[in-house]
Amino acid sequence: MSLPPLDVTLPTDQLHVTTWSDPVIDQLGHDPRSSYVEQFWLPVLGPTTTLLMRRLANGLEEHPDGYDLPLLDTATALGLGTKGGRNAPFLRAIARAARFKVVRMLGTDTLAVRPRIPPLTRVQVERLPPNLRDEHDQWQTAALHRPDAEQQRRRARRLALSLLELGEGDEAVEQQLHRWKFHPAMAHEALRWASARRSGEQPGTRPGQVFTPAGDTV
Repeated sequence: MSLPPLDVTLPTDQLHVTTWSDPVIDQLGHDPRSSYVEQFWLPVLGPTTTLLMRRLANGLEEHPDGYDLPLLDTATALGLGTKGGRNAPFLRAIARAARFKVVRMLGTDTLAVRPRIPPLTRVQVERLPPNLRDEHDQWQTAALHRPDAEQQRRRARRLALSLLELGEGDEAVEQQLHRWKFHPAMAHEALRWASARRSGEQPGTRPGQVFTPAGDTV
């Protein structure tokens, strides 16, 4: 299957990378470095494009307002070449990502990248090998019955705050969260958050942030 043309021509030496925001996919999608992407998207995108998406995600995590991506250095780091114009392996990896709508070109020198990759479509799932189709079905079934990390974090925070307000000490609160099967790191973070919440401030709160009724900051 042919790839769509990509509006990048050498000797372009860098692309500006920015975030491609989508409220729905940002909420429901998967981090490019997640096990979901590695297990189910890799057969669709291919290993080179998947590795590229991981690198772009790292860059946006370090530079959320965008950054300049040096093409030659990045291609070399990924073991790819840039010779051959639009058929260069590195540009073909970008073109493949664009084909599956996980990146898009803005003009000729800006690459918008999704911070979250959407779940596979029904058609994409049907094209997976049978064993991966079964594993994807199992993953979806399990996902319906487990809270995601954000839901667990919020629940741990609320419970920690409630226990502190009932007069429990820090050690007792953390131990109780452990008994409720929260991960120790999550329990510790929830206790720190709840303690700071009771004192009227949030750890790491930026100037101008305020608490929402749900107990998070904005």
